[in-house]
Amino acid sequence: MTPKVTGSEIAEQFLDSLWLESGLSGNTLSAYRSDLAGFEAWLDKKGLGLKNASRAELLGYLAANVRQGLSPRSSARRLSTLRRFYRYLLREGIIHDDPTADIRSPSLGRPLPKAITEASVEKLLGAPGVTTLGVRDRAMLETMYASGLRVSELVALALNELDLTTGLVRVTGKGGRERIVPLGEEATSRLRDYLDRARPELTGEQKNGSVFLTRRGKPMTRQAFWQLIKRYTALAGIDTDLSPHSLRHAFATHLLNHGADLRSVQMLLGHADLSTTQIYTHVARARLQSLHSSHHPRG
Repeated sequence: MTPKVTGSEIAEQFLDSLWLESGLSGNTLSAYRSDLAGFEAWLDKKGLGLKNASRAELLGYLAANVRQGLSPRSSARRLSTLRRFYRYLLREGIIHDDPTADIRSPSLGRPLPKAITEASVEKLLGAPGVTTLGVRDRAMLETMYASGLRVSELVALALNELDLTTGLVRVTGKGGRERIVPLGEEATSRLRDYLDRARPELTGEQKNGSVFLTRRGKPMTRQAFWQLIKRYTALAGIDTDLSPHSLRHAFATHLLNHGADLRSVQMLLGHADLSTTQIYTHVARARLQSLHSSHHPRG
């Protein structure tokens, strides 16, 4: 007579299979084991086991997790574990229907941009010195904050895409889409200073069409600019951990704070869909609430 295999034993067989097929780390396997044990314990209270759980039990378990305050990200991870487990059982012929087949993962939502005050941005912009590299770095920071460019767009800027007479820059964004973005007086001035004084010292005898160059006359890289921001963040005494993307967020946030409409911000950021820009609507709501509380007689 073949001995009965318990749910825990099946779970261990599944974990062994994962280790052999995917080479997962000990920590990852422990997380899988914990997820399966949690579901097994919940089923046990209903007199059920891992092998005979239905879609209804899975939905009930996930709903119970939510009521207990589990985050959407943790719920999604547990469902991912169970989905992989039941696909293994199906493949091994232990079950005939996958109870996770029609269950959608919980929406994780979009993380809200980290708020950066205008005062912090001013400190960051004022951190570079007046050396050749300092002039370059100030021009890069001012350009990014004034235009909201992605870091990939900033380092890829070519000289023929700048029009400092009109204060505009032509940007080629995702999907090859072009957009025209205003630079503003300060960024235009800093760019002109960089192109006149600093860039000729960096380029030397080399001919390079990129706007921003390294000390060796090569095009600036994303990684190098990331390190620059980290260094100037520390130099300026800013506690927040800033990144190139932080300046893009600051660009959009501060525009909305000063009354810009969402559609305009969408065009400036180069978002193909307004829904992508709507991550910033919390900023607009916060601003309206602040205006209401400050100016309404019943605020």
